[in-house]
Amino acid sequence: MKINDFTDIDSWKEARLLVSEIYNLTSGEKFNKDYGLKDQIQRAAVSIMSNIAEGFDSGSTKSFINFLRYSYRSSSEVESLLYLALDLKYIKEDEFTPILERTKKIKSLLGGFIRYLKSIE
Repeated sequence: MKINDFTDIDSWKEARLLVSEIYNLTSGEKFNKDYGLKDQIQRAAVSIMSNIAEGFDSGSTKSFINFLRYSYRSSSEVESLLYLALDLKYIKEDEFTPILERTKKIKSLLGGFIRYLKSIE
């Protein structure tokens, strides 16, 4: 499939879903009161999709790869913050697991895309 726009990128599509899930998750009563954690996890999730979009329009493959790496690291940040939210009992295991799995899927897609782009550089 040819990628004409950042919205065609699978990792961006998954990140978009993740952002919605994170915003829904953080609207819960306990999570909603922890403004710092709520803000941090929301910003990290938004950063994933934003960096994919920004990198796509960066003008070079090398720059795009760097932006994808930022997205990958933001995905790791979301994972870590999800564990914290679970430990603090802001979320339940059944809420945690599917979002963690989506985050891991995004990292896998990003890693594969980075490898592909490096092979055609």
